[in-house]
Amino acid sequence: MISTSTRYALRSLRRNLRRTALSVVGLGIGVGIALFALSWVRGLERMSVEAAAGGGLGHLRVAPAGWLEQHDEALRLTEWEDTLEATRALPWVEVATPRANVGGLLGLGTRTAHVVLTGVDASTEPQLFRYLRGLSEGRYLEPGERGAIVLGRANATRLRANVGDELVATVVSASGELESAIVTVVGIIDTGSRTIDQSIAHVALEDVAQLSGREGAGEITILARELGTDPEAVEPMRRELAAVVGEGNQALSWLELVPDLRAKIDGSYRSSRIATTIILLVVLFGVASAQLTSVLERRKEFAVLAAIGIRARTLVRIVVTESLFLGLVSGLLAIAWAMPLLAHLERVGLDLRAAFQGEEGMAFAGVLLDPVFRPQAGPWLVPTALALSLVATMLASLYPAWFASRTDPANALRVDR
Repeated sequence: MISTSTRYALRSLRRNLRRTALSVVGLGIGVGIALFALSWVRGLERMSVEAAAGGGLGHLRVAPAGWLEQHDEALRLTEWEDTLEATRALPWVEVATPRANVGGLLGLGTRTAHVVLTGVDASTEPQLFRYLRGLSEGRYLEPGERGAIVLGRANATRLRANVGDELVATVVSASGELESAIVTVVGIIDTGSRTIDQSIAHVALEDVAQLSGREGAGEITILARELGTDPEAVEPMRRELAAVVGEGNQALSWLELVPDLRAKIDGSYRSSRIATTIILLVVLFGVASAQLTSVLERRKEFAVLAAIGIRARTLVRIVVTESLFLGLVSGLLAIAWAMPLLAHLERVGLDLRAAFQGEEGMAFAGVLLDPVFRPQAGPWLVPTALALSLVATMLASLYPAWFASRTDPANALRVDR
């Protein structure tokens, strides 16, 4: 059954339809803009996680102890085959692929290019590195294939190499001697970023071991299944992985591997919170002003109510109830106009290629971001919109409610002559 104070509050809102409509529209627009800011940041988080995972970085990495501090390509995992088997046995691991790196030179005729040769397992690497699934020229390495190489477009351009050309790969081995081998270009990858392209020179894991004189893998890169888009969700998996990697190895998350990207996400999140707070404060003061004006206009009305025995807390309940109804309707309005638009943007995306033209493309901190940005919409927008609007109107009603409860019937009803 509806209480008397609730019926009275609804009647007051109906009596002042213009003020009520302006308050609802103002708050509805403000809350909708706040939803856009939050969706943008969630979309950035999702894009960053997906870019790091599918761009070859993975969600997690098993590396030799001390690698994070030294970044020494000569380090190798201890008992790497047992570690790889234990890693793949974890229930949440979708892909686990070994790699080993060695710096060297590629030569074709009189042209040379300094590269980091990455030894890979050709059967699992394409499952993790999404750019390997659609090479611009040629094909990727085949399982068990030796003496073949897949290049990034930047290195191929510098060497003027085409598919089928033979290159001379030269490295300094573990013994300090120069070691060379002939490798044939079987594929060329064009990611759209010169920096990323320069990092791609894939050969068989066994070729790197033969050239460098260092057996085994230098890392195991892991893609987790059903991780979601929360950057922090990887931490429990990292702890579980650390328990099985063996002595002399360590488990790292992508947050540790690319701290610059993590800092960018955190900065964007803080910026969105500040922008959302400013928007809601402006809306809050607008609603508070409208409510206070309403209380001042109805001062004699409240005085009559107080004179006939209505308690101060009932007057407070009336003002707060009016504000809550404003918040509820405003939240529904924000949902009505913001959710369909956000859902559409999530579906079609925002093409940011024009804003990131140049040889670096959308590369950031060694990770190639998707040029088509999609804000994250979903059912979470409904409770968020209602919570923002109800909290804003509740806060906005506190002073007007207190002012109404302090109404003195004698002063308010006095007629000056």
